[in-house]
Order: sequence, then C-alpha cells, then structure tokens
Amino acid sequence: MIRPAEAGDFTAIAAITNHYIATSSIHFGYEPVTAAELAAGWRGHARHPWLVHVEDAVIAYAKAGVWRERAAYAWTCELGIYVAHDARGRGIGGALYRALIDEVRTRGFRSAIAGITLPNPGSVALHERLGFRSIGIVREAGFKHERWHDVAFYQLPLAED
Repeated sequence: MIRPAEAGDFTAIAAITNHYIATSSIHFGYEPVTAAELAAGWRGHARHPWLVHVEDAVIAYAKAGVWRERAAYAWTCELGIYVAHDARGRGIGGALYRALIDEVRTRGFRSAIAGITLPNPGSVALHERLGFRSIGIVREAGFKHERWHDVAFYQLPLAED
C-alpha cells in the first residue's frame, strides 16, 4: 500500500537510507542518518511530499525536496526513491515513483529533477521509463568508497504549457 509518510515511519526510512549510505554510493552521505533528522526535513518542507510503500512495515519511500533555494526555483523539485534492499526487483519502486510524480504535479510543480550516481543502470532505466530525459552529467561530483563518482541529472516536465 502506498500512502503519505507519517511521523512514525522515520525509523524504517532511516534504516533503508542507512543501508545505502553504508553499502553504496547511491547516497553520498558518509555517516548514518537518524529518524529525527529525516523527520525534521520532512516537517520543514510541507509542500514537498514524501510517500511510503507499506507491507508489514515501510519497505520503500519516495520524496520530493527543494531543488535549489532561491524563490524562482520554487516550481521545480528534486525527487528521490529508496527501496529496502531485500524488496528490490518487485516493481515497488516504479509504482511508488509514479505516485510521487502524480502528487508533485497535483501540487503545482512544473518540473522534477533527479540526480543519479553512476553507474546505476536500474535507476537510469526507471527514470527513462517514466519520461525523464538526461540533461547532463557532472563528472567526479562526489567521492565515496575510495573513488570518484559522476552524477547524471534527469528532468521530467510536469506541466503541458
């Protein structure tokens, strides 16, 4: 079941995030995040939705956030999605991301941006399947796990006019 995130979801959200912080370069954090930190970010940006996929517990989340701080950028959001490692490959990510895209469109955003640490063929394929288009690559944008990583940026127009 997909639903909006609630305050009690952030322990599971932090656990999902911390798996990727510890084991991959998908998330550029070096230190684990806490449920309280993530919940504070969620509460601090009410216009930007967070959704969760729940089975017996939260096993995936997708979020919208501020792309850039200046007021002129308020109509573009940055999206992210994380699926628990043992729940990957079941189509959860695509369904959850589509629901998030529908929600940001409903909230009046005109554009969505996604950054993908490379290589990540699964994430690239998901974004392209959902209509995102490549808008460029920042070479050696982040250093993690003893190597430099490029970040590809993808954009999805949300408004027709």
